[in-house]
Amino acid sequence: MERVIRWPWLARSVRNKLLAMALLPLLVVLPLLVGALALWGDQAYDRLLITKVRSDLAVAHGYFDQVVAEVGGGTESVAASHALRRALDAREPARLAALLDQQRQRLGLDFLVIAPPDEPPLVGHGAGGSRSARLVVLEGARFAQLAPHLAGRVAVPLIATRNAAPSERRVEDRAMVVLASAEVLDDAGRATALLRGGVLLNQNLPFIDHINRIVYPEGSLPFGSQGTATLFLGDVRITTNVRLFRDERAIGTRVSRAVSDAVLGRGGTWLDRAFVVNDWYVSAYEPLLDGQGRHVGMLYVGYTERPFRLVKYTALAGIAVLFLAVMALAAVFSLRWARSIFRPVEQMNRAMRLVEEGDAAARVGPVDARDEIGALAQHLDHLLDVIDEKTRSLQRWADELDRKVAERTRELAASNESLRRAQQQLVKSEKLAAIGQLTASIAHEINNPIAVIQGNLDLMRDTLGVQAEPVRPELKLLDEQVERMRLIVTQLLQYARPTEYAGYVETMDVNRVLDECLVLVAHLLAQTRITVAKEHGATLRVGINRQELQQVLLNLIINAIQVMPEGGTLTLRSRDWERGVLLEVQDSGPGLSAAVRERLFRPFFTTRTDGNGLGLWISQGLVERYGGSVSAANAPGGGAVFSVRLLAEPEAPAESSAPTNNGRPLLET
Repeated sequence: MERVIRWPWLARSVRNKLLAMALLPLLVVLPLLVGALALWGDQAYDRLLITKVRSDLAVAHGYFDQVVAEVGGGTESVAASHALRRALDAREPARLAALLDQQRQRLGLDFLVIAPPDEPPLVGHGAGGSRSARLVVLEGARFAQLAPHLAGRVAVPLIATRNAAPSERRVEDRAMVVLASAEVLDDAGRATALLRGGVLLNQNLPFIDHINRIVYPEGSLPFGSQGTATLFLGDVRITTNVRLFRDERAIGTRVSRAVSDAVLGRGGTWLDRAFVVNDWYVSAYEPLLDGQGRHVGMLYVGYTERPFRLVKYTALAGIAVLFLAVMALAAVFSLRWARSIFRPVEQMNRAMRLVEEGDAAARVGPVDARDEIGALAQHLDHLLDVIDEKTRSLQRWADELDRKVAERTRELAASNESLRRAQQQLVKSEKLAAIGQLTASIAHEINNPIAVIQGNLDLMRDTLGVQAEPVRPELKLLDEQVERMRLIVTQLLQYARPTEYAGYVETMDVNRVLDECLVLVAHLLAQTRITVAKEHGATLRVGINRQELQQVLLNLIINAIQVMPEGGTLTLRSRDWERGVLLEVQDSGPGLSAAVRERLFRPFFTTRTDGNGLGLWISQGLVERYGGSVSAANAPGGGAVFSVRLLAEPEAPAESSAPTNNGRPLLET
């Protein structure tokens, strides 16, 4: 078969091959390294920017928490002051107003007011006597009653913003307030008044500018990047130093839907680049919670990305130019050094080509090189003399050896394959024969004695009549044991004769079957302290008989309940796999030892004194009848997990699981 030459120019000339070998690292490897370095540098640079904005958000959050704490502490200190109690006792409104205004200015609060001790609590703030400051959102009318001199700052007209969620609102008329309440107590410890102090965040420019100065002081950002901070009420900027046009702040603009869903909807923190009003920023958003734990707003910090992006691209371009310069210099030197190899190699190539064309007298001849290449040319001339003589004989012996090796290899491969198949068939036949003989013997030897025993028990009861009352418990125990033997024989026959016991196959939802099985074992679960956890993830339907699947799952669930007598967690899990559905029954019991796992699916093996050891064996046979499998393992967190794999399209096993003898069932009795 002819070889396909993908690059003919390489095949035609040794010179071209050597040139390619010399230039390949320069033209392929180095550009790949440059690309990998650029990709890594780009990602690393972005991670550094995100790390920076994350730390900025932590600083802003710390200052915001400090403000909340100072509002609460300041309000509490004023409520506990002797001067306030004296002013209240004097009942002089002017004196009280002057004192409150003095303390308000000292504490840097927007309002500090006195209310009756029994006044109802504010919405979202908790009890009126709470001594902790917190963030609250009040309706505009309610806030106007609390601080009428600040009512003009509450309303924020909304400005249409690109990428924001659609909304019919035209104005944000709610107030976001850091509010603290403290009771004023008399000498007897009775509440005589309620002191409320706080800071209105709506259009509070000094507050947001102070945060910005703390997070981004003068000269803290390189390359001319500008840092910004913003407070949101819902998705609306109620105070910010982000500019809309020149000196006009972007108060009333709204955040994008993606950020709103991530922060307000899911309560997460946004750390990524984002388009803020009219430019791209490296941004960080976190939710603000009110006193009831609701996401009522957001705290934002970020800085413009453009200066950093320009610096990054400049650095990458510089690296690329440097690499190109290095590549050009290396290519020049590589070509000069490779030229000393081209000419001798071309002479040797020409001589070899003439020999291949039939000119046995063709030789390399003298070459200018005095290095290893020159020595190689001389050796090549000598070898051509020897090769011309030995080629025909070596070729003949090589052909003969290849033929014998190929023939022997085929014989060994055929022999090994036949031996492997015979061994597998022998082992399988022996297992099936043993099961068939055991089942046939039990069915033949036990069914008749069982019938005789049952008949005589019935006769004894009828004959003795009332005289059988003293031994009625013993007779009942005999009935139960006879029924147990009959059930064992039936289960063995069911495994040995699957075609006689097979039910109607239908496609079904395994999640529904799991729920039905839980209903069937509800009386057992009610007697325990077992918690049931369901993880229904399967979407495919499987083909199997419903009663047989219920039998398998009930057996696994009951086994799981029995290994958790002191209580635990029973987990029922379903999910899709490449060919069907995987069902898992997991308990939190003691788990499975290595010895138990090895014998778990053998007939008559049980770890309980009241079991017959056939449940798992029969279950495995039922599932394998439809091409599935049952396995057991220890769960990572403790306990055991039994896995049942079912096919979406059931398949019969490659060979029947029922043992046969010359094509006839072994269980005909």
